[in-house]
Amino acid sequence: MEVIHKIGRRKTAVARVYVSEGKGNITINKKDLNTYFPTATLQYKVKQPLSLTDNVENFDVKVNVYGGGITGQAEAVRLAISRALCEVDAEHRSTLKPEGLLTRDPRMVERKKFGQKKARKKFQFSKR
Repeated sequence: MEVIHKIGRRKTAVARVYVSEGKGNITINKKDLNTYFPTATLQYKVKQPLSLTDNVENFDVKVNVYGGGITGQAEAVRLAISRALCEVDAEHRSTLKPEGLLTRDPRMVERKKFGQKKARKKFQFSKR
């Protein structure tokens, strides 16, 4: 099996994932998974597609991720890994799709409008 390259995005985070056969090592920006994403929740998000398809020990994952915050980055990595697993075996799609792991989350930050404090918040109104 050759290296499979996929891209995942979330908000402003972009993750490029390279999946190859291996022993289950996950490297993110040349750091180990546990050092780059210190909390258990973020580590779970990254490993979720691998654990659902029972491939935690089968593939080595190399990730380049930039932009956004750590949660957005973790979810971008999750989407990219899910897409790569679907290319490895088309049957994985039936397990990942119902969990919502193949859906690109379209929610973005709303832009600030002129004459307002933020996107929705207005300046204080004074009647008199």
